[in-house]
Amino acid sequence: MPDKLSKAEIRKDALQDGVTAASHAVGTVTTIVTTAIGDLARAVGGFATEIFEIRDAARRAGRDHLDVVPAPADDGPDDRFDHPGAPGQAPKSS
Repeated sequence: MPDKLSKAEIRKDALQDGVTAASHAVGTVTTIVTTAIGDLARAVGGFATEIFEIRDAARRAGRDHLDVVPAPADDGPDDRFDHPGAPGQAPKSS
């Protein structure tokens, strides 16, 4: 004769299976969220690193440009605008 389970035993087994399923679901969701947070942190960190590298490259390029471009020679006063009709200046009145 097969063993019969009592209602209490059936309820206990159902509760046990429900708790086990719930804990696995919580574990799975926690793993997904934890992985997503880690991926997000790596992506933001990588972006910040790129920004720092771009900023440093721009600074180096600016310094290199200043080193290569000679400063304008000081040939005395600039008299380009001292005569009538010079570009950007109204003619002098007599």
